Amino acid sequence: MGSTVDDDEACELVSGSDLVIGEGDDSVSAYLFKAVKNNNGTGILLLSDIFGFQDSATRDFAYRVACNGYNVLVPDLFRGNPWKLNVPFDGDSFERWRAGQAPGRVSGDIDACTRWLVDEFKAAGVSKKLGVIGFCYGGGRLVETLARDAESCFSAGVCFYGSRMDASLGDRVAAPVLFVCGDGDPLCPVETVRELEGRARGARAAVYAGRGHGFAHRPQSVEEDGDAEDAFNAMRGWLHDHLLA
Repeated sequence: MGSTVDDDEACELVSGSDLVIGEGDDSVSAYLFKAVKNNNGTGILLLSDIFGFQDSATRDFAYRVACNGYNVLVPDLFRGNPWKLNVPFDGDSFERWRAGQAPGRVSGDIDACTRWLVDEFKAAGVSKKLGVIGFCYGGGRLVETLARDAESCFSAGVCFYGSRMDASLGDRVAAPVLFVCGDGDPLCPVETVRELEGRARGARAAVYAGRGHGFAHRPQSVEEDGDAEDAFNAMRGWLHDHLLA
């Protein structure tokens, strides 16, 4: 990847800081993982699953991305009220929680974080390109974000098993997206992924046989660990080719 810093050394050289983006009622909490010695100057927006930006699996993944030289911004999409990891998925309770996450508010927060990245990296001349990564809930929001990205703020995206994705938005997605999913995931039907692959310019789907939801950032077995590592490497190559090459 053009760096002389080995993986172990790079991962020791990632700084982290809490941020508040915006002011007052419109402010968004976020966490920034910043590569130090091998920083390539490129910003990445990472949109979490329903367990939020403080979840350990999400932060571990963001940290690994930063180890590869990136500056990874992870916003609090749920304003301090994510779905709790140890709470059973009771249909009524979950739908009540989801209804409390107003789509307009969430998209507004994502747009505010996008503007922050543009100001911090693109407008400042640090980098010419930005990327976006999304998991599950965040993957669905990734598609929406890129579909309304009229100013072409993002140059690439990686969507991991996006839930509630609207395939009709694919025609409006200009940035190349790598869609990663398993063929045993009811929350992210392969048919939806294939339709998005066909509609969105430059998109590609990586479908993992026998894998369900969350395998890439929450692997539950040795077999899933192998596919998770393969998916991470596919993401790393995609980001390099579209953001750095």
